[in-house]
Amino acid sequence: MSADDPVVMVPYDVRWPDEFRSIGQALRKALGPIALRIDHVGSTAVPGLDAKPVIDVQVSMERLEPEDRYVPRLEELGYRFDPENPDRTKRFFVGRDGDRRTHVHIRRRGSFDEQLNLLFRDFLRTHREAAKEYSSAKRDLAKRHRDDREAYVQAKDPTVWSLLRRAHDWAQSSGWQAGATDA
Repeated sequence: MSADDPVVMVPYDVRWPDEFRSIGQALRKALGPIALRIDHVGSTAVPGLDAKPVIDVQVSMERLEPEDRYVPRLEELGYRFDPENPDRTKRFFVGRDGDRRTHVHIRRRGSFDEQLNLLFRDFLRTHREAAKEYSSAKRDLAKRHRDDREAYVQAKDPTVWSLLRRAHDWAQSSGWQAGATDA
């Protein structure tokens, strides 16, 4: 998905978990034991949540470097590595053109970002009202910022941070820990 693509939300698709499982199995086979976790994250991982139709996969590894341990393996599956990704806490891959949009985020196991993605997903999965609130905000912002992806992301920040504060409180009171890997 390029920065010029319009921001489009679609209703939750019950096929997304199966699509993730297929992707996750292929990644598990290609990466073997260097992939410590392979998780479905992002909005498509939350039943009932409207989303951009992109399957986000988080692969947790002991370390991000050397990249030659995994870049060629993912490229063999057709993923394109984005070495210019400005977020240096992860390595980022996109699916082939023409395929259902898939983003693969390689993160270091135990990192703040790895845990944050899992916490946010689990919070939204277990708090339906919070998921509805997030879905409503995303739909509204996608309409207002359809042709400006960066403005959409920035406008979404206050809602995301509000939900993350609630997720943090929930994690503290419930003793939340990331469950078993998805794939």
